[in-house]
Amino acid sequence: MVENNVNEKWISIDDAAEYLGVKPVTIRDWIRKGKDIPAHKIGKQWKFKFSELDAWVKSGQSAE
Repeated sequence: MVENNVNEKWISIDDAAEYLGVKPVTIRDWIRKGKDIPAHKIGKQWKFKFSELDAWVKSGQSAE
């Protein structure tokens, strides 16, 4: 599955928050508290991929 997502676009915290239906501050809080959200720091910004967010939600880790 990862091989198919090589060209997948990186999204910002704002886009990830909108996609998950939460506020950007919630995403930052999850990162800070180590909620295992699949976030990647690129430079000074956090970036995400839709497929990784979907897998994280489906795994149930988002509910912990």
